[in-house]
Amino acid sequence: MDRNKKSTARRLRRRRHIRRTLAGTTDRPRLTVTRSLKHIYCQLIDDTKGVTIAAASSRSPEIRDSLGNKGGNREGAKLVGELVAKKAQELGIRKLAFDRNGYRYHGRVAAVAAAVREGGIEV
Repeated sequence: MDRNKKSTARRLRRRRHIRRTLAGTTDRPRLTVTRSLKHIYCQLIDDTKGVTIAAASSRSPEIRDSLGNKGGNREGAKLVGELVAKKAQELGIRKLAFDRNGYRYHGRVAAVAAAVREGGIEV
């Protein structure tokens, strides 16, 4: 196995382990974070109904112009986190279950969580 396949397999294993105990409800949806090399994506998911309540990414029209080519760094992740917090507050959501999707809680993933907390949402 080459290095990329091995690290992806490890991440997916961690993801399955996390998702065994973590689930989003109507009162406390799951905030899942997915990252690529150029962009970062977030979704608020209600697992009881199986629906995505809200979504934001570095490709969202609200923040795309202000980001430029910075969608894949911490600054972009912070803006995405602020947008998620704003959308959650508009929906009346005050608490979220944070799903790091198998990624390490470091860098862009931690920046999203910190920005959501700064936006007044308990994560």
